[in-house]
Parts: sequence; C-alpha cells; structure tokens
Amino acid sequence: MSESKSEEQLNLEKDYEEYVKKITPTHNLYLQMLKAFITGGAICTAGQLLLNFAGSTLGMDREMAGNFCSLVLVLVSVLLTGFNIYPSIVKFGGAGALVPITGFANSVAAPAVEFKREGQVFGIGCKIFTIAGPVILYGIFTSWLLGLLYWAGKAMGLF
Repeated sequence: MSESKSEEQLNLEKDYEEYVKKITPTHNLYLQMLKAFITGGAICTAGQLLLNFAGSTLGMDREMAGNFCSLVLVLVSVLLTGFNIYPSIVKFGGAGALVPITGFANSVAAPAVEFKREGQVFGIGCKIFTIAGPVILYGIFTSWLLGLLYWAGKAMGLF
C-alpha cells in the first residue's frame, strides 16, 4: 500500500511539473529589449515633441517648456491608467514604459484606481503610494547618503 502511495505521489509530482512548464511564460530577451527600446523611445520622442512645441510655438523658455512637457506626460499617463490602457502598454514595453516619468505617474495612479472602492481614506489615502512609496523613500535616502559622503569627502579634501 505504501508503494502505491509513493507511485501516486510521483505521478502527482510529474503532473505538477508538466503543468508548471505549460503555464510558465517563455521570454525572448532580445525581443523584450527591442519592445522596451521602442516603447521608451516613443515616450521620449513624444516628450521631445512636446518640449519643442512648448518652446517654439507657445514661446516658453527652456525651464517652463520642460515643466509643461512633464505635466502633459504625467497627465496623459494618469488618464491612460484610469482608462486601463497603460497596463497594456507596460505589458508590451516592460521597462520602456515603467522607467520614464509616465511609469512613475502610473505607479501612483494605479493603486488609487484599484483601491477607490475602499473609500477616500482607507482606500486611496492609505494605498496610493504602495508602489511609488519605496521608490521615493530609497531615492531620498540614497540622495542623503551620497550628499553626506560628498560633504565628508569635501571636508577631507578629496573633492
């Protein structure tokens, strides 16, 4: 009886391994990199077009045009997230869609959309920075640490 149980266990393990192989997605690294390059390039091209438009057509100076460009890219990203389109862009473009400012805007807007049914305070208020919060935290901490190291290096005459 114990032999049949171990045989049964082996069959279950074999079936499970086949199931895992079947559902595990396979990725082509070079294709993923190409898609990320195309997506990130398209976002950056749109940003450059906005920058040129704001500078030449709207007559903004360089700093104001940069602010305008960032504002429009964030707005478009949040709207696309709200209409559930940006996740499809991320699925296609991977890091190409997540790294630019549009990805950061998506990381703030997505939890707000997802948790809005839990209310303003316990839903949106508590969950809005679940994705972006660690990025902000470690970005600020790293900046502080590098500033401290720079200050110490300056004080010791290294810089």
